[in-house]
Amino acid sequence: MPDRLHLLQEAAKNLMGISDTDLSVGTQYWKKRKIVKGDFYNKQNIVCKDLGIVIRGIFRVYYYDETSNEEKNIFFFSENQFVVSFRSFIYQYPCKYYIEALEDAEILYIPYQDLQQLYDESKEWQKFGRLLAEHFFNQSQGRTEDLLFLSHEARYLNLVAMHPNIVDRVQSYHIASFLGIKNPSLSRIRKRVLEKGQRP
Repeated sequence: MPDRLHLLQEAAKNLMGISDTDLSVGTQYWKKRKIVKGDFYNKQNIVCKDLGIVIRGIFRVYYYDETSNEEKNIFFFSENQFVVSFRSFIYQYPCKYYIEALEDAEILYIPYQDLQQLYDESKEWQKFGRLLAEHFFNQSQGRTEDLLFLSHEARYLNLVAMHPNIVDRVQSYHIASFLGIKNPSLSRIRKRVLEKGQRP
């Protein structure tokens, strides 16, 4: 229990704004899970039943594009970030994406029904639910605006800022897929970034 409380404090307190007392009330509902590299947090056409926080590891969210016969990455989740298919979780209908561990990973997670119970028990946890919804709305709209308004290089720099050391942890073709480019274009971007003295 103390270990889970500490992990919740470290991983989520800034977003939730919940006191230690209210955090401890919810700790009993959160569980730890290990997910080995290549396994899935959730799969396409399966309802996402859990909300997770990444303690260790990195995940990709992707879908299979039948027209191009390619897997296309749309998000990454790494340490101290929530991992979930949010719409599937909130509405409890089948997920449209896969969420795969790219490294051996460990998460804290809370099942949907337990989170609903927490909402009933605590106004602070209700506030968490609102902040969580705002967080994922911002994340989703930010991704859309990045694709509309930013260059590939700017999107790459945003990705590195959001997930430090991702270039050392994730194969380049996964990053290229996220950016909507091919590996040679990614290599040119990384070269330009290095020449400017920015982060790789």
